[in-house]
Amino acid sequence: MAGALVVFIGPMAAGKTRIGKRVAKLLEVPFIDTDKVIVAEHGPVADVFAEHGEPHFRSLEAAAVIAALGQHAVVSLGGGAPMTPSVAAALDGHDVVLLTTTAEAVESRIGDGKRPLLAERGIEAWIELLEQRLPTYEALARHTVDTSRRPIDHIAAELADRVRAREHLA
Repeated sequence: MAGALVVFIGPMAAGKTRIGKRVAKLLEVPFIDTDKVIVAEHGPVADVFAEHGEPHFRSLEAAAVIAALGQHAVVSLGGGAPMTPSVAAALDGHDVVLLTTTAEAVESRIGDGKRPLLAERGIEAWIELLEQRLPTYEALARHTVDTSRRPIDHIAAELADRVRAREHLA
């Protein structure tokens, strides 16, 4: 399938953006973070949530994801994106990699105020969201990588090698 070389999904703060940027650099292709696309076009995610609500944000997100999937790039989705049925359907046929992590590894990363779904309850909300979303993540993923303890550069190198091997077989 033409389009995205690899798509990263997973919970907030699992490393989708950090690893995605590194994989894209190693593959010498663009990196698209769909949350960053939304911010560039519509303002901060927290503001979009506050002013227009989550359903409006999810519709903007779905459009950004579907556009990104058509690009020859490495793509990272926001944690909730795969929960939107049109996004889940659009991921079919793509190389979807689930990045997982532990609550302990994430706790220090989520206090930046940029994650509206965690604003009031922090790590407890993160755990609840993960429990709700994990079955969908697992159903969509072709490959899963735990980012809790391994160096990001090692994970990115392995994932880039995986994409290169697959692309040579195609």
